[in-house]
Amino acid sequence: MSLPPLVEPAAELTVDEVRRYSRHLIIPDVGMDGQKRLKNAKVLCVGAGGLGSPALMYMAAAGVGTLGIVEFDEVDESNLQRQVIHSQADIGKSKAQSAKETVQGINPLVNVVLHEERLEADNVMDIFAQYDLIVDGTDNFATRYLVNDAAVLLNKPYVWGSIYRFDGQASVFWSEHGPCYRCLYPEPPPPGMVPSCAEGGVLGVLCASIGSIQVNEAIKLLAGIGDPLVGRLMIYDALEMQYRQVKVRKDPDCAVCGENPTVTELIDYEAFCGVVSEEAQEAAAGSTITPKQLKEWIDGDEKIEIIDVREPNEYEIVSIPGSRLVPKNEFLMGNALQDLPQDRRIVLNCKTGVRSAEVLAVLKSAGFADAVHVGGGVIGWVHQIEPEKPVY
Repeated sequence: MSLPPLVEPAAELTVDEVRRYSRHLIIPDVGMDGQKRLKNAKVLCVGAGGLGSPALMYMAAAGVGTLGIVEFDEVDESNLQRQVIHSQADIGKSKAQSAKETVQGINPLVNVVLHEERLEADNVMDIFAQYDLIVDGTDNFATRYLVNDAAVLLNKPYVWGSIYRFDGQASVFWSEHGPCYRCLYPEPPPPGMVPSCAEGGVLGVLCASIGSIQVNEAIKLLAGIGDPLVGRLMIYDALEMQYRQVKVRKDPDCAVCGENPTVTELIDYEAFCGVVSEEAQEAAAGSTITPKQLKEWIDGDEKIEIIDVREPNEYEIVSIPGSRLVPKNEFLMGNALQDLPQDRRIVLNCKTGVRSAEVLAVLKSAGFADAVHVGGGVIGWVHQIEPEKPVY
């Protein structure tokens, strides 16, 4: 569907701007008018990570006049495999500050506005209200639903992207002209069902593929050209090198943009998405030990069986000494229960403690009442006990 330009054009382009954007200006569909609209545009990028990196860099290069960045995290070495806006020298630095420096290095004509805070229900409306368009580069469901609901309530369009391992998705959600994210995904998946990129991994270059699609859609919306991905979901399989599209229709019963919405104000999105299931929370209550406690048990020759519930490729990177690998799915299928020892206390661990809490709930229901899990997982173990080992 063709849509009118999202912003009015700026009054003029300077001589320097004409030189810089000349390859845009000679495209008939963009031209002076389209470039002036980009100059006058205010775009907010939620996150300066995998998707935010290429999105911010290409929007800066394209001449988007004002770029806002919402980011509260710091640059970690594990980010550098895909978050190309940051460099080795930026490790430990604020991601927002690092991203700003790179953006200004690409195009000093861009005005960069930083929001160095976690995006939450109490600040999202004020932040979004300052911008014409939102580019969503988040990697968790709670923030995705928060972004969607705030955009609907403010009638703001936003460009959405998602990445995992070799698969990517992208779409444009704008409730005035088509569906919203909740029309596509009315409910979040059950806690623990869909691993995050930190747990499942992501091919670094996939971020560039999806991030550049997001910028392409942003430019189309701002300049009023082409056919934006409103009502269409673009799906990319990097292994098979295939793109396909799925139509997404506006749901008349949608909780936030439907005919009779039930979500008319922002809600508790952490509770809505549930990082850990209620069963796991109940199982972990009183049955969570620290890495230091586990070290004391190991040194004291306590009768324990340490079971790592991650995947084999994760176990190869780093593990707790003496642990045995039994992936989480083996417990969920029931295959692993019969091989558990009855004469030793079961100690579960994963990367950070989320998956092990889910498995702990399975063990508790199967009668292993004294089983425990390690809060903070193998990452906590490395930080507290063996700092010379790698993390991921």
